[in-house]
Amino acid sequence: MASAPRKRHLSSEQRRALELLASSPHGATEELLAYGPGFSRRMVAGLVLAGLATVRRRVIMAGDTPVELGKVMITEAGRNALAAKD
Repeated sequence: MASAPRKRHLSSEQRRALELLASSPHGATEELLAYGPGFSRRMVAGLVLAGLATVRRRVIMAGDTPVELGKVMITEAGRNALAAKD
C-alpha cells in the first residue's frame, strides 16, 4: 500500500535557498550558494538528499585545466514544498 507524501517543514534558510533556486532558471553553482548568500554546504546537501534539489556535475576547461562544476537546481518536489503552507 502506498503511503501519503510526507509534508516537509522548511526552515527559513531552506526556504530562502529554494526561492533562490526557483528564481534561477539554470540553477546556481554550489560555490555561489555557499559564498554568496552564505548557505551551508550541509543544508544544500540536505535539500538534495530530501529530493527538493538536484546537482548536475560537469567538467569545464579553464585554460588547460579541467574544473568540475556542480549546478544546483530545484526539483518539482522543491517547488511543491515552496508552494505548500507550513
